[in-house]
Amino acid sequence: MTASNYFSGSTGLSIAHLAEACGAEPARPELGDVTIFRIAPLKRAASGEITFIKSRKSLADLEKCEASAVFCPAELAEKVPAGAAALVAKNPESAFAIAAALLYPEAMRPVRVTSETGISPHALIDPGARLEADVIVEAGAVIGRDVEIGSGSVIGPNVVIGPGTRIGRDCSIGAGASVIHALLGNRVILHSGARIGNDGFGYAAGARGLAKLPQVGRVILQDDVEIGANTCIDRGAMDDTVIGEGTKIDNLVQIGHNVRIGRHCALAGTIGIAGSATIGNGVMIGGGTGINGHITIGDGAVIAGFTGVHGDVPPGVQWGGIPARPLRGVIRDGLEAIARARQLETGKKGGTKT
Repeated sequence: MTASNYFSGSTGLSIAHLAEACGAEPARPELGDVTIFRIAPLKRAASGEITFIKSRKSLADLEKCEASAVFCPAELAEKVPAGAAALVAKNPESAFAIAAALLYPEAMRPVRVTSETGISPHALIDPGARLEADVIVEAGAVIGRDVEIGSGSVIGPNVVIGPGTRIGRDCSIGAGASVIHALLGNRVILHSGARIGNDGFGYAAGARGLAKLPQVGRVILQDDVEIGANTCIDRGAMDDTVIGEGTKIDNLVQIGHNVRIGRHCALAGTIGIAGSATIGNGVMIGGGTGINGHITIGDGAVIAGFTGVHGDVPPGVQWGGIPARPLRGVIRDGLEAIARARQLETGKKGGTKT
């Protein structure tokens, strides 16, 4: 089985070049001139490809591996098959990610749909919009009045950029996304269908029913933020919704108005964050998690998938479960529940007929 033809890989980079770029130490420097073209998983990597191994759990796959180079921890360097370059790294997966980006630069951002350069004649751009040099705007895009877009940015087909929006340099806005009432920093990536800056969910209950509260804040996406496909980030009600520098957010995530997310966080798919929640720096949140509004998650916290976060979470902890609590207790409770279920089942099977 081979990789998808949509991404052809590099014209070739030497093992020595990749090792230096990734901060890895070649255990077999004599193989430094060998050329790498592609990446592959450990169990099917072949000649001309590079892969990685994290732990001894994958030694069986490593023994069969025919890759030209393998990122590995120091204790596994001698296990790498003869003929393959062992590239020793403290974090083999991270080193592999850097190498993969060098080999497949076109896969790092939403791909351009057409081969057009510059401004498509089929885009609609308000005369009051200001675009720096080298901006690409593909067919069907609509760019409103007073919009500013920095050089090197790519606006995909059928994207809508609302009035007054600011987009920094070297950004990529995927097909069909919409950005309104928003400020984007440099190198921001929005994947297809992302919705940035729509109404927050704000209503006041009264005798006449639900009175809509106008949402007059903004969305601010700082430098190097990446937003997944069909993720929605609501603009603030009166304050701003802010996503911090370097944070990565997966597909199908809902972020409510006035939410503040810190720098270098990672949020997996189908998370829902209610309005005015505050999430610190370096927080990791598993998929399917629900986070209550007006709560705080401290710096460096890790929230397991499918957790229900109803109150504040301290910094640096690992929590999970519904309601959220220390993960060790969740695992213990789960094991106890399994044991009780087995006891009940054993009791039923061993019971006497009456």
